[in-house]
Amino acid sequence: MIMAQSLFKLMRRKKPDRDIDVLAPAATVPIVSRMPEVTAGIRFEPGHGELNWSYRQGLGVKLRERGYAQAIILPNSFKSALVPFFADIPVRTGFRGEFRYVLVNDMRMLSKRRLPRMVDRFVTLGVRNSEPLPEIDFPALMVDRDNLDNRCEELEVRLDRPVLGICPGAEFGDAKRWPERHYAALADYAVRRGMQVWIFGSSRDRGTGEEIHALVAADSRESCVDLTGKTSLLDAIDLLSVCNLVVSNDSGLMHVAAAVGRPVAVIYGSTSPEFTPPLSDRAEIISENLDCSPCFKRTCPLGHKNCLNQLSPARLESIVDRYAGEAPG
Repeated sequence: MIMAQSLFKLMRRKKPDRDIDVLAPAATVPIVSRMPEVTAGIRFEPGHGELNWSYRQGLGVKLRERGYAQAIILPNSFKSALVPFFADIPVRTGFRGEFRYVLVNDMRMLSKRRLPRMVDRFVTLGVRNSEPLPEIDFPALMVDRDNLDNRCEELEVRLDRPVLGICPGAEFGDAKRWPERHYAALADYAVRRGMQVWIFGSSRDRGTGEEIHALVAADSRESCVDLTGKTSLLDAIDLLSVCNLVVSNDSGLMHVAAAVGRPVAVIYGSTSPEFTPPLSDRAEIISENLDCSPCFKRTCPLGHKNCLNQLSPARLESIVDRYAGEAPG
């Protein structure tokens, strides 16, 4: 969703007065409220992984009254093209995939060599088939300062010291996750350098956050705040915006941190920054660059996860040092 904002920026730049509505799952549709280019977000809830033909047909028929001129379909699946087809949108743009020739009538051929990154593939769908890839604007999410102040008060966190934000989760699987003991060691180092540490994540990351917090040295623990499961996605946007540095796995929150302009250090194990890098000029990539990586597997096929286990927290200490002396917030 965040990478798609580069497409929305292009569309708004080309036609400033157009309406841009975004159809998205409930988990990600709140993000578009922080994108000034988007007119409205539409919740899409067919059930995870389900075709649910009747739901898609009913939603498409309901959307006909909005009179859309074009639909840009970012996923390559058959089912993702059904709602625009049922909505009778005259131009339905997307890449070839899963036998959807009738559903997509502005069909594009995907060249992975010409379009190596996901953001490249999104943005090229915003121009005519014959046009070259346009200049890409990085995502930039708006921050709600009132919500930030309220959540800081409710969560009892203060901006009296520089903040190291850590994002230890990753939806794809364990092979993308830097070990909890490494995050704890880095958090302990940051506290000793005068920082406070905020641990970010959803309710699914609660166990990870608790383990990191427990592994931090006892005399540093008071300065390490576990926020996992305590914030909404919009809260996380606002809280990440005041972090002096964010250290993250290759995850959605990494893209959030980059999109609110924070310096990010991103740890790569089983995946590669060549496809979904942080879209920021303030990002650093941290990797062991082993021969077996990137493998793009959910769990390590060799059973050792050396790409992350061998990546020492000491590798990031100089980065922490760079931001430890900054003013908080």
